[in-house]
Amino acid sequence: MQTPYSAKELARLGLERATLPRHVAIIMDGNGRWAQRRGLPRVEGHRRGVQSVRAVIEESCRLGLKQLTLYCLSAENWKRPKAELDVLMLLLEQYLIAERREIMEENIRFTTIGRRDPLPKNVLKEIDESVRLSAGNTGLTLCLAVNYGSRSEITDAVRKLAAEVQAGRLDPDDITEETISQWLYTAGMPEPDLLIRTAGEMRVSNFLLWQISYAELYVTPCLWPDFTVEEYRNALRDYAKRERRFGGLNS
Repeated sequence: MQTPYSAKELARLGLERATLPRHVAIIMDGNGRWAQRRGLPRVEGHRRGVQSVRAVIEESCRLGLKQLTLYCLSAENWKRPKAELDVLMLLLEQYLIAERREIMEENIRFTTIGRRDPLPKNVLKEIDESVRLSAGNTGLTLCLAVNYGSRSEITDAVRKLAAEVQAGRLDPDDITEETISQWLYTAGMPEPDLLIRTAGEMRVSNFLLWQISYAELYVTPCLWPDFTVEEYRNALRDYAKRERRFGGLNS
């Protein structure tokens, strides 16, 4: 089990517990480019990216973060070649099995967001098993966004709200931002404080559009397989310098 950083250790890293985000979300981009620049098949970039996933999760546990959400597969990614998608599904299944012991040892609560329908049954089986086993854990919440798209999420929420109104269980005048949040995939989760995007792309790619309204953004040119713990700490140090006003003014 990872030993949490002490205040002194955090200080040596240039971090302070009071200025750490509760919830970090990451768009893990650049696996394919990492492989292509090395003359390797794109799938090798995905395989190498798993190491960065493991390192970031371990560091998040040591930092004592409340939640880490990783954008693993977008709803739009199904447009990619079938061979690449098959490898991605295989890697996800293998990851869920291989990391289950560590998830339990690190007291991680595992969950996912996204539409389940297109996912293979064997992958859903492993997802459900990890969710079931870790449901009582009280440490870091690890959320994988798999077959996720924010517009789809909001559409699904609107449909459910419309059904509630049609059934007479909800008055349209009673619908608030909080009501809508309760019908999103992320219901009950804290909103991200920090959104990290790798590979230098300046867009959010249909990821947590509702939830990141006031998140701080950090974009690094680093490709995801090259994203190290130190680069992660750089993002956290940068976040600590931000002045978060949420539309208001500091006194």
